[in-house]
Amino acid sequence: MSLENYDIAIIGGGPVGMALALALSCNSNLSILLLEARGLPEKVDDERPLALSHGSHLILQRLGVWEKLSQFTPINTIHISNKGYFGRTVLTTEDAGVPALGYVVNYHDLFRALYDKSLQSNLHYQTGAAVQPCATDDQLGHVQYSHAGIEKTISAKLLVLADGGQLSSQIKDITYQTTEYDQWAIVANVRTEEQQTGVAYERFTSDGPVALLPSGEYFALVWTVSPEAAKEILAMDENRFLTRLHEHFGNRLGQFVHTGKRSGFPLALKYAVPATSQRTALVGNAAQTLHPVAGQGFNLGLRDAYELAQEILDTTSNSKEIGTPPMLTRYRQRRRTDSQGGRIFTDSLIKLFSNENTLLKHCCGLGLTIMDNFPPIKRFVARRMIFGTRG
Repeated sequence: MSLENYDIAIIGGGPVGMALALALSCNSNLSILLLEARGLPEKVDDERPLALSHGSHLILQRLGVWEKLSQFTPINTIHISNKGYFGRTVLTTEDAGVPALGYVVNYHDLFRALYDKSLQSNLHYQTGAAVQPCATDDQLGHVQYSHAGIEKTISAKLLVLADGGQLSSQIKDITYQTTEYDQWAIVANVRTEEQQTGVAYERFTSDGPVALLPSGEYFALVWTVSPEAAKEILAMDENRFLTRLHEHFGNRLGQFVHTGKRSGFPLALKYAVPATSQRTALVGNAAQTLHPVAGQGFNLGLRDAYELAQEILDTTSNSKEIGTPPMLTRYRQRRRTDSQGGRIFTDSLIKLFSNENTLLKHCCGLGLTIMDNFPPIKRFVARRMIFGTRG
C-alpha cells in the first residue's frame, strides 16, 4: 500500500471538480490530486446539453478552457411564457448588458476540453479510482482508494467532495435537506420546422416547465412531466413523441420533425447543511442539486468551485494554512447568499407555476407582463440568472 501527501485532494473528476483543480493549478504551486470513479467518457450517444450562463463562460475563459470547445451555441434571447394564461417576458442581451445571455454546449465536449487543459497542468488526475468513506482529523484529511488493483492511502490538508453527494452523505455532521418534486425531466435533442437562431424558450405548464435551448441546428429539450407521464412518453415511438411534444409546447416553432435519443430522471431539491466539515468542503452536486428550471444548477456548482479556489489562493497568499476552520468558515460565508438565492429562486418558480390554481396562474402571468414592461426589473432578474445573487 502506497502513502502520498497532497495539499488538496478533490474527489469527483467531473466538470466542476476539474474546474476547481484547474483554477488552483494554473495559479499556484499546490500539489493537487483529482480522483474520478469512472473512466474517461466516450462520445457514444452522449448528447447531454449544458446551459452555461455568460458568467460561467467568463470562468471557463479565465481557465483557458473555452477556446478548446469544439462548438457552442449562444443564447441571445429567452422567451418566457405561461401556457394557457396571459403574460410573457422576453429577456435579451441588451436587457442584461452582456454579449450573450448564455451558451449551450455538449457535456462531453466540455468534459474533454477541461480534461485536455488538465493534461497541461501540474495536477494528478486518476480515473477508475474507487474511493472509500473519508476520514479527517484536526491536521489532515485521509482517503483510501483502489486504482488499477492497487490499494492506496493519501492525506491532504483539504478534501473537496465534488462527487454528487455519495461520500458527503456519510459525514456525521453534514445532513441533507431534500424536497421531492414528484416530477421527471425528459431530455433530448429535437428539430423543429422553424429555426430561430439564439432563442431559448421556457414555457411553464401545470405539469412543470418545458425548455427548448438552441443547440446548433437542433433544440436541446428539457421537458418536466409527472413520473407516470415520463414512463409513457419515454416508451413512445418517435412520431407519437413528437406529436405529444407539439401538443404540449404549442405551435410557436411549428411542428417537431425529429428527435434524438431520449432519457429521463427524477427531480428533487437537495442541499447539504452545512457545506463544510472538518478539513472538508463540498462543491457542485455534493453541495446542492437543483431543479433544472432556468438552468441554474451547473452554473451554481461552477461558481462554488471558482470561489473555493479564490479562497484557497487568498489563504496561501497570506501565508496561512488551507483547510483550517477559519478558511472553511470564510468559504461557507462567501457562498451562502448565492447558494441560498439559487435554491429559493428555482424552488419558488416550480411552486408558483407548476400547479392548478387558476388565481395564482393569473398572478404569475401578470408578474411576467410587469417584468416585461419594466427594464430595471428585467435587468435585475437577468443578471442574477447570469452571475448569481451578486448580479
